[in-house]
Amino acid sequence: MKLPPKPRALPMPLWLQGVLELGQSAVISALLVAVPVAAVWLTGGFADRAPESAARLAGQAWLVMHGVPLVLQFPAGVAGADAASGLLHVLPLGLILVPLLLAWRAGRRLARASYTDQLWQAFLGAMVAYAAIGAAVAYASTTPDASAPLAAGALIPPVSAAIGLITGAYREAGAWSRLVGVDFAAWVGRTSQHSRWAGSYAWSILRSGFLAVMVAACLSAVLLAVAIGLNWAGIAAIYERIDGGIAGATMVTLFQLGLLPNLAVWTMAWSTGAGFALGTGSSLTPLASTVGPLPALPILGALPAGTLDYGYAALAIPVLAGLLAGWWFFRDGENHFDEWLVLRSSHRWLTSTASTLALAVLIGIAAGLGGVVVALISRASLGLGRFTDLGPNPLAVGLWLALEVAVGAVLGHAVGPLLEREPRRR
Repeated sequence: MKLPPKPRALPMPLWLQGVLELGQSAVISALLVAVPVAAVWLTGGFADRAPESAARLAGQAWLVMHGVPLVLQFPAGVAGADAASGLLHVLPLGLILVPLLLAWRAGRRLARASYTDQLWQAFLGAMVAYAAIGAAVAYASTTPDASAPLAAGALIPPVSAAIGLITGAYREAGAWSRLVGVDFAAWVGRTSQHSRWAGSYAWSILRSGFLAVMVAACLSAVLLAVAIGLNWAGIAAIYERIDGGIAGATMVTLFQLGLLPNLAVWTMAWSTGAGFALGTGSSLTPLASTVGPLPALPILGALPAGTLDYGYAALAIPVLAGLLAGWWFFRDGENHFDEWLVLRSSHRWLTSTASTLALAVLIGIAAGLGGVVVALISRASLGLGRFTDLGPNPLAVGLWLALEVAVGAVLGHAVGPLLEREPRRR
């Protein structure tokens, strides 16, 4: 007797798989904020808040983690007679890594499940689902004191999810042709030789500028860590004054860890000489610091105060970043502008000087634009009084960083031949 064949299961549609993948990411990232909020509520840290109120607070924290602004309503006498509302906006760069990495994982899984030219189906389903979740959270977490616009809740969270999905899918596929069906390498190969040289030169300039920003940010993070270590006693004293218990101290610490990348960017702005502000009328630069009353946030105990005798030494950070960028550009071997000048002039001193100055200016511009972007996304506003201006001025950071990186790029490209000289063979 022959048994009937087992019915084949229907494959899951790609759009539905995208919905499930990013739905999991939304739930896991929500737990990151829901668990600390629940712990504080269970220990009585929110006074007489009802469970529904604590849940709405967790929803608002999830939105803020994704960069969604909140509209705050202040009672009379808190923000002044003519300022009854304000906009709280902060993008904690440390916390947003959680949904971004979860989306990166989802992107890799979706790329494995998709054929060429089909990833857009999963991507579309995932984006629609994440937008719907963001809008639902914005609607459900609305309170008389704070609310998020539904449009912002629907449009802003998918931005980090899209970045994670695309980078994760590309990491899994290894080439854009396997994702979108377009072979960019073949397209570039059909262009003229001059176009390929110009493209290689421009791409090398952009990567050098990116390297300069990353090096400056990393060195600034080291400087921030040193400042925290040297001022740990003051930071611990602020913790003691808060006296929020284990749950409260844990929540404050998690919030500060989420803000550490923002503070590293502010330190980079400080090292360029542009400085940053902690409220309207305040200014922190390598030469002097002028601040007013600050919120009781322990990490602020590491701020420099008064006049710094050797603060100008921090200006070496962006110059060193430019030096490494110029050296890297020399190692990359894509200085086709110098080759073009050599074909048109026999005066090597002139062509070498012109090409070096050109690459320094272009690397400086690329680094300056990168500095503008990171300074802009690191800014914050508490929506109350003088604390609507927190962070560096993006334009000032871009100008100072471009100038100092350009100086360093000249030095790095000049010493490149000395550093890359092969050892003599005996």
